[in-house]
Amino acid sequence: MAAKKLSEAEVSAQLPKLKGWSVVNGKLHREISCKDFVTAFGSMTRVALVAEKMDHHPEWFNVWNKVVIDLTTHSVKGISDYDFKLAEKINEIFAV
Repeated sequence: MAAKKLSEAEVSAQLPKLKGWSVVNGKLHREISCKDFVTAFGSMTRVALVAEKMDHHPEWFNVWNKVVIDLTTHSVKGISDYDFKLAEKINEIFAV
């Protein structure tokens, strides 16, 4: 199933349902602080497995307990339904 690019109105309507996420530079964006590096990296590993199964991979950055995540869908050149699905799974994994 192909990703569906969302309009600005659709993104704005869905964004309040995603705790902690915002739109920055045209991407879904989230910064998460964990209790330590092992927790951060462990959660990133769990996200990596989900992302690989979805064939939808995040842009992310990690230093010690902080994980910064940006989601966009390159094939549609914007934010898609896949980004929101992955963001929901990320929130579940990080328990935020």
